[in-house]
Amino acid sequence: MKRIFTLLALFSCLSFAVTAQDGAPAGTEMSAAATAGMTFEQTEIDYGTIEQNADPYRVFTFKNTGTEPLIITNAVGSCGCTVPSYSKAPVAPGETGEVKVRYATDRLGKFRKRVTLTTNVSKEPIVLTIMGEVLEKPAQPAAVPAGETGMFNNGN
Repeated sequence: MKRIFTLLALFSCLSFAVTAQDGAPAGTEMSAAATAGMTFEQTEIDYGTIEQNADPYRVFTFKNTGTEPLIITNAVGSCGCTVPSYSKAPVAPGETGEVKVRYATDRLGKFRKRVTLTTNVSKEPIVLTIMGEVLEKPAQPAAVPAGETGMFNNGN
């Protein structure tokens, strides 16, 4: 009796699996889903070697290569020193958009940071990368070097 019940349960699960795969109603055709597409000019930007407190902004430009409006729902930097900003408005098919990234250039040393985008393009996040090296700004010389004569130290 146990074997008959097991075989019956197995047969009903198998028949359910076969009918579940044919999800389209009879007489309809499956078409490619309309989606947004996102193509970047570049996904990595190298700041290069820059001076402390240099221009902190870089811009990632992208194009919507899909057939539906592209929507960025979130952008997150990998740490507090990397702050992304983006337009909340949908980007129409064929149009371009930007993700602007600000890195805290007051921090010295090499860096490699990521910005993670959540979009309606796919369930997988899109990752952008910035990198570079910030060098200490050279010290400014004193207004008038000691021991020199001139109009700023009254000739003393």
